Amino acid sequence: MGINKGDKTKVRVIVADDHQIVRVGLRAMLEKSGDIEVVAEAANGRAAVEAVRNLSPDVVIFDISMPDLNGIEATRQIHVASPGVKVIALSAHSDQRFVVGMLEAGASAYLLKTCSFEELTYAIHCVINNQAYLSPDVANTVIKDYVSGGHLGHTASSLTNREREVLQLMAEGRNTKDIALNLNLSVKTVEAHRQRIMDRLNIHNVAELTKYAVREGLTPLE
Repeated sequence: MGINKGDKTKVRVIVADDHQIVRVGLRAMLEKSGDIEVVAEAANGRAAVEAVRNLSPDVVIFDISMPDLNGIEATRQIHVASPGVKVIALSAHSDQRFVVGMLEAGASAYLLKTCSFEELTYAIHCVINNQAYLSPDVANTVIKDYVSGGHLGHTASSLTNREREVLQLMAEGRNTKDIALNLNLSVKTVEAHRQRIMDRLNIHNVAELTKYAVREGLTPLE
C-alpha cells in the first residue's frame, strides 16, 4: 500500500477490500471520474485504519467482510478517531444486520456491489456534502424490517469494541498469544476478554463462537 499525499483539489479516497481485483477495478474506475483520487488501498480493516491515520482522506470505501478487522469495527474506530472522514460501505450483503451495523458504526452510505459506477460516484459526492445515501435495495430492506417490527440493532452490540475484535480473531483461528501481539495486549488480558465474550453470549466453545461471528458478519469466514 503506497502513500500518496495527493491533489488537494480532488476527493481523496481510500479503497478497502480483501480482494485485490476489486481494489484495482475500483481505483481504475474512480480515477477516470477526474475529481476523485485513490490515495491508498487496504486489504483489511486494520490496514485501512492505519492508512486513514497516516493520510487523512476524505472518504473510505469499505467492504464489510474482511480478515483481521472487519469493516464494521474498522468504521467504528475511524469514526471515533477521525470523525471528519466519511465512510461508504460497498458490500455484497443487503442483510439488515450488516446495514444497521455499518450505519451504527458511523458509515454515511451503504451500497451493494451490484451498483453502477455512477451510483457509487453519486454516493461519494453525497457524503462529501454531509448527506447520507442508501442504495434503493438497502433502504427497502431496512424499511421493511422496521415496519414488520424488527430490531434495528446489531446483535453483537452487547460486546465491547475490544471484545468484538478479539472474537473476530478467535473465529479466524488465531491463538491467544497471536491475538495479544496483534492487539498489543497481554495474554492474560486476552484470556479475560475471551471469558467475558463466552459469558455474555452464553457460548462456551470455539466452534459455536465461530458460527456466531460468521452470522453477525464479524468475520469473512463462510
